[in-house]
Amino acid sequence: MKIAAFPKCYLEDISQHRTMTVFDWIEQSRVLNAEGLEMYEGFFTSLDDAYIDSIGEAIAATGCAMPMLCCSPDFTNPDADARKRALDHEAEMIRVTRRLGGPRAACRVLSGQRYPEVARAQGVAWVVESIQALLPVAREYDVVLAMENHYKDGYWRWPEFAQKMDVFLEIVEAIDDRTHFGVQYDPSNAIVAGDDPIELLERVKERVVTMHASDRYLEPGATLDELRETDGTIGYFSKLKHGVTGKGLNDYDRIFTILKSANYQGWISIEDGMNGMGEMKASIDFLKQMRAQYFDERP
Repeated sequence: MKIAAFPKCYLEDISQHRTMTVFDWIEQSRVLNAEGLEMYEGFFTSLDDAYIDSIGEAIAATGCAMPMLCCSPDFTNPDADARKRALDHEAEMIRVTRRLGGPRAACRVLSGQRYPEVARAQGVAWVVESIQALLPVAREYDVVLAMENHYKDGYWRWPEFAQKMDVFLEIVEAIDDRTHFGVQYDPSNAIVAGDDPIELLERVKERVVTMHASDRYLEPGATLDELRETDGTIGYFSKLKHGVTGKGLNDYDRIFTILKSANYQGWISIEDGMNGMGEMKASIDFLKQMRAQYFDERP
């Protein structure tokens, strides 16, 4: 098991406002002592090989690998041409993933947006069809497609089509490939969706290939009952806050016990820093301690 970092705190600065470059983030990440740096497709200003290679060289200069590229394909768009563009773009991102991360690196896939006019059965069918169409490309480049139980890409209008566990599992279970397709598990996203993150992990533990490890806590006065009663499909519960991993609502002892039982050998990526890089460093240190405790590996 190895530990990576993803700069959720700088996501808009790098990918939207362009007030920070991906190279700035790579350099700042040195203080974290991570083993990998996860990327997001919006970080790139070009897909030319020379530019992508320069990012790879900057990552390698920190002593890190690039274990996963986060992409957000919209496979549920009612417009067939838009779905085709999403498919073609994801195929290109698979190529970029291999160039940056090498064989067996992960390229994230999502289902798409929950468009009000798209019925569940139709959306599931489009997503499964799209993933099946991408698998030959993933096999060609030896890249693993990792489907995340996600909430919502920042550029989207609507939340994730497969945000809820039952829809997510229906899609995952429809994909038989266990070599070039798996699950990116995010326990905090399960909480936001109103689902039990432990139940979800138990259901997908044999198929987890990557994991996001953030944590959430309830602000003073808020209750779990309030959280469960909110509709996670319309946005983050306003009283659910970011915090240091291991100090929030997620039961990381249970999570690591389950991962150990499944002989998990993949990457765990800290997705946070919303309250500063100090919290991200504390989160990475926590995960290293958990790794040493449960997997008898170096802290």
